Amino acid sequence: MGDRLYVSGLPYAVTEAQLQELFAAHGTVASARIVTDRFTGRSRGFGFVEMGSDAEAQAAMEALNGTELQGRVLKVNEAHERRTRDS
Repeated sequence: MGDRLYVSGLPYAVTEAQLQELFAAHGTVASARIVTDRFTGRSRGFGFVEMGSDAEAQAAMEALNGTELQGRVLKVNEAHERRTRDS
């Protein structure tokens, strides 16, 4: 397992600071990024969190996957590198 997590089901009003705070309860957060629409700048409802270690990422995933945040259920999984269409 890596230290990078994919988080979906995020409420559209959640900020990167709130996302970082949520995951910080489970270890060191190296970065927290919410993916936004390139035209409107609004949240697309998912993001990525990079934890300080694999163990912290595992702990955060186990603790937060399936939990509710502002009425939406979070899905937390290990992030995978994006594949190009020709591979």
